[in-house]
Amino acid sequence: MSLLVNQPSSLCFRRPVLVRSSPLPSNNGFSSSLLHTPPCFIFSVDPCGARPRKEGKLVIMNFNGRDCTTLDKKVPVELFYDEIVTIGSSHGWIATLKDDGILRLQDDLNPVASDSDPKRIPLPPMVTLPHCQTQIVTNVSMSSSSPEDEDCVVAVKFLGPQLSFCRPAQLNSKWINVRIGHQCFFSSRVMYSKKDDMFRIPGSGGHLIGSWDLRTDKLPNPKLQSLRFQKLPKLTKTKGKLLDSCCKSELLVESPAGETFLLKWYKKSCGKIINGNAKMKTKALMVFKLDEEGNAVYTKDIGDLCIFLSKSEPFCVSASSFPGMCPNKVTLYDGDEIGDVHLSDSTIVTDVIPTCRNNYLIPPQELD
Repeated sequence: MSLLVNQPSSLCFRRPVLVRSSPLPSNNGFSSSLLHTPPCFIFSVDPCGARPRKEGKLVIMNFNGRDCTTLDKKVPVELFYDEIVTIGSSHGWIATLKDDGILRLQDDLNPVASDSDPKRIPLPPMVTLPHCQTQIVTNVSMSSSSPEDEDCVVAVKFLGPQLSFCRPAQLNSKWINVRIGHQCFFSSRVMYSKKDDMFRIPGSGGHLIGSWDLRTDKLPNPKLQSLRFQKLPKLTKTKGKLLDSCCKSELLVESPAGETFLLKWYKKSCGKIINGNAKMKTKALMVFKLDEEGNAVYTKDIGDLCIFLSKSEPFCVSASSFPGMCPNKVTLYDGDEIGDVHLSDSTIVTDVIPTCRNNYLIPPQELD
């Protein structure tokens, strides 16, 4: 099936019209160069119009000011309900999967994307490899800021051994499916490394990283790298038992300068059950800086950086680029909780979220 039969059109970015619901930082919280919006999350959609209300104004919260802002941008209200299943996000694009089984990339929730000309790009029909499944998605990652870029590659990691790639802007686009043989990658999330031009996946436990080279259309078994952990934190017996009782996940993130970090995220049930779901709470988060030789050095100081973790592809920004943003921390927003982990003293400050269907953080977006 052909994905795009015409030449891809360019994205239409515009500066959002801000309606202040509370005081905003100077420069509306944009970077000092006014070239990018600050990282944000979708706080809500304010319904408008007659019933049934199909559209609403996008309400966002910027992470450098923590103030809600209502944008003069209308989006489908259904994105916040069960009619559409959102399965991932990358570069501000939301991946959705309807009953028709077609995965789509949409820019509706991107605060600077056009509401009069929203982009909703269908990807080719999925092909399920033998003994794999394509109903449960772990995450979605993109190699560039828009799937309309000619060389953009979209990667979809499914729970289990299947990893799928496609180039949406190419004529007659189709999926290249990879069956991963190493079980340690089955529940892991994929990320794109701009520095290496590769998609990478950390194995369970964080001792192994698999990489796929985008410069070839033939994607064999991944290139594997073993990690050696150094300067591990000293844990008390009580702390060690607590971490052993937690659910642990490993994630990779790359800084704007090309530094690679491995994060170990420890979560445990907080005893609250909301709408039939047991809520999880962060008990610890460790950051390791990786080098080319495979050393993973534990650190409590990532300098001017701030890392963002959610159901979106993880991303990292320079805090000094956005007035009011604190450095050397990890911000969490994953459907169970929202808050910060301050790395210098390992302080965790989070609140449980009662219910939220769209747990996607939007990285900085380029302005006109």
